[in-house]
Amino acid sequence: MRHILIAEDDPHITSFVARGLRAAGYDTTAAADGDTALILARSGSFDLVLLDIGLPGIDGFTVLSQLRGEGVTVPVIVLTARDSVIDTVRGLEGGANDYVTKPFQFAELLARVRIRIGDGEQRQSGQLMSHADLQLDVRARRVTVGEDAVDLTAREFDLLEVLMQHPGQVLSRDQLIGHVWGMDFDPASNVVDVYVRALRGKIGADRIETVRGSGYRLR
Repeated sequence: MRHILIAEDDPHITSFVARGLRAAGYDTTAAADGDTALILARSGSFDLVLLDIGLPGIDGFTVLSQLRGEGVTVPVIVLTARDSVIDTVRGLEGGANDYVTKPFQFAELLARVRIRIGDGEQRQSGQLMSHADLQLDVRARRVTVGEDAVDLTAREFDLLEVLMQHPGQVLSRDQLIGHVWGMDFDPASNVVDVYVRALRGKIGADRIETVRGSGYRLR
């Protein structure tokens, strides 16, 4: 299993990202300050580092500079609220492989993780997803049930795609919100239930199962 280091001092963001990555099949370890992040990233135990710039102790730029100066080549995706061109250039020229500005949608971060960690080919081969007689074409954003095309909204399509990526796996409402609506969406909202109800009406009520107290899964 691929192992990702999340170097982030905001516990809300760390929890949000860790839950999403675990649901996507990755193992995670968290570091809440720059000194700890540097020690862990040096260990060679990680396939990728998600690195916040504004870490307490030594900041993310310093962590990145020391790693690259020591010849550590682990892929690094910088996470930061700083969106200026100067900071972007500084991060990339300092050795970062990618740069994601907060707030972000988890789906975007996951796509970048898969590319940088070497899972891009796996994702590419999964452009056409099937489950029983349900088919989802990621590239064309087309869904069919048997021989019949189904018209979905953009959010309905994204929700179905996440469920089809994890057939039989229970995904909590928080995980689904993170994947489809992003980290800043209100977790107390009933938006997931509303969209699941709409999806059931279009692809068949028995395809998405409610697991009481836990979430939803694709049968």
